[in-house]
Amino acid sequence: MKIRKMTIDDYQQVYSLWLSCKGMGLNSLDDSKEGIQKFLKRNPETCFIAEDKAEIFGAIMAGNDGRRGYIYHTEVKQDFQGKGTGTALANTAMKALEECGINKVALVVFDRNQTGNTFWEKQGFSARDDLVYRNKTISKMERIDT
Repeated sequence: MKIRKMTIDDYQQVYSLWLSCKGMGLNSLDDSKEGIQKFLKRNPETCFIAEDKAEIFGAIMAGNDGRRGYIYHTEVKQDFQGKGTGTALANTAMKALEECGINKVALVVFDRNQTGNTFWEKQGFSARDDLVYRNKTISKMERIDT
């Protein structure tokens, strides 16, 4: 297994990987090739893929706003789960965020995504029940639930 920085050339394989993940939420704008290219341009040091022989079987997107780090769209193909790939990706992203001067990292997982919630709990991420997560769509987009 090789972990390396994600590039826009990885988009098609990574997007297919996301579509195969049960419980992930995507959308037609932010997760389009153009949307991911914009994210990678802003966060070139903190997004990673796991591959073997040019097959991508894991991915994590992370970024920061200069104050907090955020993790998005983490997935490992089912055949590779439970073998340390997700932990290796998470650790690599956390180290990259730390190197950017980030001291705290947040992420959002749908409550229906039990696999994801269990994984992040094992990684030391705690659930917050003192917050209300809110968002507002500025541009019309299509929601894609996997």
